[in-house]
Amino acid sequence: MSAEHIRHWRIGAVELARIVEVNAFEDDIAMLLKDETAEFVRQYDWLRPHFATPAGQMKISFQAFVLRSRGRNVMIDTCIGADRQREYGVFCNLHTTFLEDLAVAGFPRESINTVLCTHLHFDHVGWNTRWVDGRWVPTFPQARYLFGKLEFAHWTHLRETGGYHNVEHLHDAVDPIVAAGLVDYIGTDYQLTDEVSLFPTPGHTPGHVSVLIRSRGEEAVITGDLMHHPIQLVEPLRHANFDMDKAQAALTRQAFVERFANSTVQVIGSHFPEPTSGWIVRHGRGWKLRIE
Repeated sequence: MSAEHIRHWRIGAVELARIVEVNAFEDDIAMLLKDETAEFVRQYDWLRPHFATPAGQMKISFQAFVLRSRGRNVMIDTCIGADRQREYGVFCNLHTTFLEDLAVAGFPRESINTVLCTHLHFDHVGWNTRWVDGRWVPTFPQARYLFGKLEFAHWTHLRETGGYHNVEHLHDAVDPIVAAGLVDYIGTDYQLTDEVSLFPTPGHTPGHVSVLIRSRGEEAVITGDLMHHPIQLVEPLRHANFDMDKAQAALTRQAFVERFANSTVQVIGSHFPEPTSGWIVRHGRGWKLRIE
């Protein structure tokens, strides 16, 4: 990727930037919503051009966020990472300008003192580490890495029991951080600063969290993967393929939409392409994302 895809926000006194690794990847909606077709996407004009193609393919980005609050420089998720072997070819052996983009955005690698993973899927932990001299080492050795206690326990259980999910990424993106003694295991309501806090949004994974920013009367929320695409605002209760507990994820999504709809809270979608943020508003029997 390149620095042209960096985006900045200011939420009160909090500085926030987006670092994109895979930009606006186009895919069939059936990847997200089982048995759905392009026609379903095409009927919602508000998705175009940012979130869908004229042909009805969804657009999805893989990106991370970094913020500055009360002197803390916090990475929120770390994307896919370089030099990896993953289940899907599009994510294998990436070589992007991720670390260079961090510096251009005003958050050089050495300045990051906290890394928060909203959950431990492969595309949210990759740049926890990098390949140096034949081994995986922490990318941000001066930082504390925040892993959810519940989340970490679930992934450990999956590995120990040969569970239902691919766990190869634990070897290269999580284990080296644990071995280096850099992890703090946190609860789902952890507060990073008086401006930035977490709240539980389970279902996509058991310990999944979203990030709430409140500063000087302004508010924003970073979704994490409680939804992957704005089309999920149309029917929040609809089950999605990527969620571990589909029923719980649907209830979480509905509660999230009801909490933040028709408000001044800016919603920043962890997988939403440019412009990535907007406001949830009523639209027919469901909702949509209003952008400026």
